[in-house]
Amino acid sequence: MARDFIMEIGTEEMPARVIPSALAQLEELASSLLREERLSYKSLAAYATPRRLTLHITELAEEQEELVKEIKGPPVRTAFTPEGQPTRAALGFAQSQGVPVEELVIRSLPGGDYVFAIKKESGRPALEALPGILTRLAEGLSFPRPMRWDDSEWRFVRPVRWLVALYGSEVVPWEWAGLKADRFTYGHRFLAPGPHLIPSSRDYFQILEKAYVIVDHRRRRQLIWQQVQSLALKANGRVEEDPELLEEITFLVEYPTALTGRIDEKYLSLPEEVVTTPMRGHQRYFPVRDGQGKLLPVFIAVHNGTEAHIDNIRPGYEKVLKARLTDAVFFYQEDRKTTLASKVPKLKEILFQENLGTMWDKTRRIRQLSLYLARVLDLPDKIHPHVERTAELAKADLVTNMVYEFPELQGVMGYYYAAEDGEEREVCEGIRQHYWPRFSGDRVPETLTGMVVGLADRLDTLVGCFACGLIPTGSQDPYGLRRQALGAVTMTVELGLKFSLSEAISAAYKNYVEEGIALPRPLEEVQKELMDFFRGRMEYILSEKGVRYDVIDAVLAVGWDDLADSYAKARDLEIFRQEGDFAALHTAFTRAFNLARQVSEEIKTVNEGRLTEEAERRLYLALNETREKVEPYLARGDYLKALEILSSLQGPIDNFFDKVLVMAPDPEVRRNRIALLQGVTRLVLKVADFSRLVPSSQ
Repeated sequence: MARDFIMEIGTEEMPARVIPSALAQLEELASSLLREERLSYKSLAAYATPRRLTLHITELAEEQEELVKEIKGPPVRTAFTPEGQPTRAALGFAQSQGVPVEELVIRSLPGGDYVFAIKKESGRPALEALPGILTRLAEGLSFPRPMRWDDSEWRFVRPVRWLVALYGSEVVPWEWAGLKADRFTYGHRFLAPGPHLIPSSRDYFQILEKAYVIVDHRRRRQLIWQQVQSLALKANGRVEEDPELLEEITFLVEYPTALTGRIDEKYLSLPEEVVTTPMRGHQRYFPVRDGQGKLLPVFIAVHNGTEAHIDNIRPGYEKVLKARLTDAVFFYQEDRKTTLASKVPKLKEILFQENLGTMWDKTRRIRQLSLYLARVLDLPDKIHPHVERTAELAKADLVTNMVYEFPELQGVMGYYYAAEDGEEREVCEGIRQHYWPRFSGDRVPETLTGMVVGLADRLDTLVGCFACGLIPTGSQDPYGLRRQALGAVTMTVELGLKFSLSEAISAAYKNYVEEGIALPRPLEEVQKELMDFFRGRMEYILSEKGVRYDVIDAVLAVGWDDLADSYAKARDLEIFRQEGDFAALHTAFTRAFNLARQVSEEIKTVNEGRLTEEAERRLYLALNETREKVEPYLARGDYLKALEILSSLQGPIDNFFDKVLVMAPDPEVRRNRIALLQGVTRLVLKVADFSRLVPSSQ
């Protein structure tokens, strides 16, 4: 009968950030290996605490399924005589496969009838197959920085201390990492360290819970959140959802118990982020807010243990946060002794990149590029001084004590310090928002200054790094260039910023040259590679927004120099495909395109005097009329309306092909008709290359 199976790899405390990936790998790899080894099961799940990775399989078969192989042999005509007697070919094939010749079977294939040898391989018992599976499973897990912990060559995320492998009540004879699997596990490091004997795989979860370990991380997450919400309610407050923090805490504890702590109200006079950053990012506490969203002098922490002695534990949580906040007060007061603007020259002491100068050099380049973008984006003249001032101050908070201690507050502290210095609100917000979006799904800048300076900052970094050959490869991206490009594209399409990307890249490159920084790679190479790099980010964003792959390909095939315009084309073409007369336009374009492309030469002028047939004159008039109607919509980016108008060309095109011989014997007539069809395709290609679109029925 099938039995449940438990595997546990016990380790020193693993970093919380690597555990979700390990769980996904564990489930995927285990499923693949069991399928490969022909071991059936009912369900499979992976679990984790900071000190263990667990695989739980229910109703795992006792034996591998029988393996049946069919090996193709010679054709029947060469394997048997007309009288049905086996030839030397059949006898040799049967002998090589280890089967009697009379057991060969005949199968009909497209190329004729062939003989086949049927070989059956009995399945091994699960207890024999599992050790090899478990070794491949453990060694198949990958981690960012695996460790070695003794003289052996074993490597894992953290030192492995024990192994459990139980198939029902039997121990699987598995040896790995210098250890032998057994039926003993270990509980909470302080409350019930163990060892604890597990009689059967069915007892595993219950025994560990008695040892103060909740193995199921999903249940731990639920318990933590319920406790946090309950305590916040008792404090007359609420805790905002924070999935990232909740997941991290889930993988930091084995037996969660939430507790409430207090902070001195004097710290609430600091900027909110100064209080919540050490609270969340450093101590992993949940801030508590009132009904209006204002911070309360309360936090909620999650203790790895029971409720016993909570009152003795609480002061420790309060003490470490108080020390952090006391430091923050000191840093804040020190920073406020001088203005933000006075700190700009200190950026000369911070290296941006060894080949690209200092942060002060970068600030000057951002200022120049921001003003360039303000002009090409046609921003009001009155905003230009604000853009310039924002660019000058955008990086100044990097030299502050507060940002040195809490790097995640860059931009945020610049906002507060600039505001206290009396800078214009547009400038203050721009300093903070020029870092937006920080990650996929983050908000985009709400101010013109933040938008322009943020775009200039990213372009400067991308151009400089690509010019130095620092191009992301595989998973390696030390300068976060994929994130920088994704942020630039997101900002551009979400805010509808119309500008030439290639020209902006050129402007950023020239800023380096004018500063006297010798870039090792020429502009042409940098421009080409960066444009392709941006195309990849554009494809990702369009895909995330639900645009079909062929629509993305069709739109980007006609260019993506204006990212916002390409986005509008893809968005409207996706709508038109679903709601408009897509089939009509696709058919019309395809018929015209297929003939027009047979001539490599582009013929831009149609000789009206050579239009002898009524059908071609009608198409000529319809093309001119459609062009007049559609050009204004193309100019203002209303591609949905433009596509609706273009679809009206189907009738004249169908009539043209029904009544006119395009490839006429007279070369001049033929050339003129090709020119007419090229005119149709050129007009449609202003939106997308319809030849790359899959018909609606597919």
